[in-house]
Amino acid sequence: MTETHATPLATPPGQGINPAANGHTTGQQARFGAGEPDHEYELVIRPRTGWIAIDWREMWSHRELLLFLILRDVSVRYKQTVLGVAWAVVQPLVMMTIFTLFFGRFAKVTPPGGVPYPVFVFAGLIPWTLFSQGMAASALSLVNQQQLLTKVYFPRLFIPTAAASVFVVDVLISLVIYAGILLFYGIAPSWGVVCVPLLILLTLVATLGIGVTLAALTVFYRDFKHIVPFLVQILMFLTPTIFYPMQNIGPLWRSILSLNPVFGIIGAFRSSILGGEWDLTSLAISTASGLAMFAFSLYYFRKTERWFADFA
Repeated sequence: MTETHATPLATPPGQGINPAANGHTTGQQARFGAGEPDHEYELVIRPRTGWIAIDWREMWSHRELLLFLILRDVSVRYKQTVLGVAWAVVQPLVMMTIFTLFFGRFAKVTPPGGVPYPVFVFAGLIPWTLFSQGMAASALSLVNQQQLLTKVYFPRLFIPTAAASVFVVDVLISLVIYAGILLFYGIAPSWGVVCVPLLILLTLVATLGIGVTLAALTVFYRDFKHIVPFLVQILMFLTPTIFYPMQNIGPLWRSILSLNPVFGIIGAFRSSILGGEWDLTSLAISTASGLAMFAFSLYYFRKTERWFADFA
C-alpha cells in the first residue's frame, strides 16, 4: 500500500561513523566504508497511486488464516440456532415448493424434456442460493467485522472472500438433497455432471465480483447496507432461468440477460445435471461478465483499502 525511499542527509562535521567504535562494524559502516562520505538516512513513507497489484504470494502465505475465517463464519452462522445446519436444507426446499406452486401449477410453466418442475427449479436454486446469499454476506462483511480492520494487518480481501465462501457448504448440502430428489423421481444425472465443480467456481467468482465491490463501497457509504437486499431482489427477476426455461426466452433478450453473470451459469448448471442443450453463448457472455466484474472488484478494493481503517 505504500512505497518508501531513503533521503540522504548530510552529517555534521565531527559526527561521522567511527569504524572502531564498540569494537565492531555496523551495517551502515559496511555500506559506507573508509573514504566514503558519511550520511544519515530519513525513511519517507508515501501512499502509492494507481493500480496496486494483488500480492498473491502474501495471500498464499496467509492461506491458513483464510481457512480459519471460513470455519469461524460457518460456526457462527449455525451456532445458537434452533435448526442448525438444517437451515441449509429447509431454505431450498421451501423455495422449491413456492416456485412449484406459483410457476409450475398456476403459471403452467413446462420444463423441456418432460422434466418434473420441482426437479427443474431446484437445479436452478442451487447456484442462485450461493450467488444471492454469498453476495449479500460478502457486501456487508467489512462493516459487520470492522473491528478487525483496525487491530492488525492481514490481507483484507480475506474478509469478503470468507463470507461468500461459507455458502459453498450450503451448495454441497443442497447437492445431497438434490440427489435424493433425482432418486425419488427416478432421474439419472447426465455425464455433464462432471462440470458442476467448475460451474460452482464460476458462480463463486461472480459472487465475489459484485460482493467485494459492494463491501468496499459499504465502508464509505453506509446506505449500501439497505441497497444490497433490494439489489438481490432485482437480480432474481433478471435471472429468469431460475424458474423459467432458457429455451423459451428470445435470442435478443437472452443475450441481454446474459450480461447478468449468473444467468448463463444457472442454465449450464441445469444442463450439466439433467442433460439437454447447452447454451454456450449465454454461458460465455455470463462468464466474461463475471470475470470482468471480479477484475474490477480487485482493482477497486485494492485502491480503496488504504482508507478502510479510517472509515470503519
